[in-house]
Amino acid sequence: MLFTRILLLFAITNILLVNANATEKEVPSHYFTAERVFDIEYATDPQISPNGKKVAYVRHTMDKMTDQDKSQIWLIDLVSGSHLPLLEGKQSSWSPRWSPDSKTLLYSTTSDGKVELRLFFVAANRSLTLSQFTRSPSNAVWSPDGKQIAFNMFVKGEKPSFAKPISAPEGATWNEAVKVYDDLIFRFDGSGYLEVGTDQVFSLPVEGGTPRQLTFGEADLTMASWLNNNTILVEGNTNDDRDIDIIESDIYRISLDNLSMQALTDRDGPDSSPIVSPNGKLIAYRGYTDKRLSYQQSNLYIMDADGGNKRELAKDFTGAIGQMQWSPDGKSLLVLSEDHGVLTLFNISLRGKVKPVTSNIGGGSIGRPYASGSFSVSANKQPKIAYMLGSPDRPSEISITSITGKNSSVLTKLNNDLLPYLNMATVEEIKVTSSHDGKEIEAWVALPPNFKADGSFPMILEIHGGPYAMYGPYFGSEIQRYAAEGYVTVWSNPRGSTGYGEDFALEIDLNYPGNDYHDLMSVVDELIKRKYVSDERLFVTGGSGGGILTAWIVTKTNRFAAAASIKPVINWMTMALAGDIAPFVRRHWFRQDPWSNPDAFLKYSPIRYMDKVTTPTMVMVGEEDYRTPTWEAEQFYTALKMLDVDTALIRVPNAPHYIASRPSRLIAKTDNIMGWFAKYDPVKIKQKGNKE
Repeated sequence: MLFTRILLLFAITNILLVNANATEKEVPSHYFTAERVFDIEYATDPQISPNGKKVAYVRHTMDKMTDQDKSQIWLIDLVSGSHLPLLEGKQSSWSPRWSPDSKTLLYSTTSDGKVELRLFFVAANRSLTLSQFTRSPSNAVWSPDGKQIAFNMFVKGEKPSFAKPISAPEGATWNEAVKVYDDLIFRFDGSGYLEVGTDQVFSLPVEGGTPRQLTFGEADLTMASWLNNNTILVEGNTNDDRDIDIIESDIYRISLDNLSMQALTDRDGPDSSPIVSPNGKLIAYRGYTDKRLSYQQSNLYIMDADGGNKRELAKDFTGAIGQMQWSPDGKSLLVLSEDHGVLTLFNISLRGKVKPVTSNIGGGSIGRPYASGSFSVSANKQPKIAYMLGSPDRPSEISITSITGKNSSVLTKLNNDLLPYLNMATVEEIKVTSSHDGKEIEAWVALPPNFKADGSFPMILEIHGGPYAMYGPYFGSEIQRYAAEGYVTVWSNPRGSTGYGEDFALEIDLNYPGNDYHDLMSVVDELIKRKYVSDERLFVTGGSGGGILTAWIVTKTNRFAAAASIKPVINWMTMALAGDIAPFVRRHWFRQDPWSNPDAFLKYSPIRYMDKVTTPTMVMVGEEDYRTPTWEAEQFYTALKMLDVDTALIRVPNAPHYIASRPSRLIAKTDNIMGWFAKYDPVKIKQKGNKE
């Protein structure tokens, strides 16, 4: 009996100790704790009806039971103000597209694990499945008269084979048959090892029936738009060297009468995204003449419907051309462009005159503060623009404005049930002069709820990927997680970032990583100068392009207490031979062959400078990452181990390059990074020692 009581007392004591430790470590519930990631919602793909009366958009929620980012189409009635889901239940739906008469909404959904195209009839409030598809349709587009739909679908090809396998005896257990590949690009991130075949274009009457294949051949062709009710525009690369020159594309017109295909563009360089003017006489598109550089901005062009009279619009416009849409009167184009950290919508006339319409579009990158957004325009007499509105303190909402950018209003408040009741980080913009050459570097700082500028706070330098990409003043769950744990987090756009003109981006051409290192260190120096952070509690992390820069930084300096390199490039030679974009790396980034000039690749590879590293550095990578494959991180990890530098390797099961594609992965990413940093934080080490 005494022994039983002793055991019971021991068990109770252990429970109390566990609970005490949990309470001690627990962040108060009014902070952005890990489980709050599952509570976040955000809006994407706003589609305003041509008559300007309704907006369909995709509402994203985080499903705790399936660990998925769930998407469902919701409808906003701009007249009555009603805000309702398109479908009942938890069925996923996406890609809403209005018919020209605004009476029908085309959308994608799933049934029994297969993607379906459906039509929602607004007046009848019911949906119809268009057809049974053997493969998933995508990029669906209405014909001008609303009687047909064109879309993409995968067409299976014939597998290469050099030997006929013999048959196994009945009941025998033999190895799976060999897999033969003969294409240069045989795997791709997010898709894995590729099935043999191509994407082709199909059409289908709105009454349903059997899809009709419109394009054929060995090249992928993507549906773009309708030129008229009997002619479609597609894009793709039909050249023999398409596997080598993977950025090349041209625009083709296809007649539905005889399926004849005519090339409308033929220059060396990517021409894409053709959109037809309201009167059908002009085609706007974007592209550039390929100069074999690591980065070039897309420019805006128009041509006649027959492909003649090509000309560039707004040659002096400094931004890259993103999403485009004609104004309803056909006299100008609305163009989305990266603009010093934010996405701005511009109106560009056919004479090349540029006017800004509205800014701060974005908020669709839920993990990190990338600029990610879209818009659509109605076709009525008083056109309206529906767009994704981004801000530092919440994910994207749906907003609406006039075509001149006046009388804007926010239509959704998806996180009003959560974020106003949490102590969130405040975001402050700073501009720093680079120590390298005096260039202005834009950055943003997330300050924890209890922040004060006393020089005591730990800092995380978070570096964006790309490298040709852009951060901005947008909400990021990862940033908020760091702030909730007391870190001052800073992110910036060093040279090489987009949104600041082509010359600024090309500062790292044949020099990456390079002087962007000095830009980043100048940002860190500024925070120390302002007493925002302690110079003894500096940490650095970044993913992809930010991963290689993190690895590069620890070969250059030991000022950081610890580092976390996420999905990095470590050896450009292996990246140029085994990554899914290897042909582009070789042809455009280095313009060299690794076998004939290995030094050109090793010069910018962290693997070459491993003997300089003393900073404890964790490495993380997705197990199905084919953009910066697992062996890149593993090379770095093994070298650090051999050099007796503190390190750890974290492999994320089933994850592609976008590690944070599921809520639990985002949580695992940020919390393991912070756990690693805490291990080497001198303040926390001292606190732990005092307790012991």
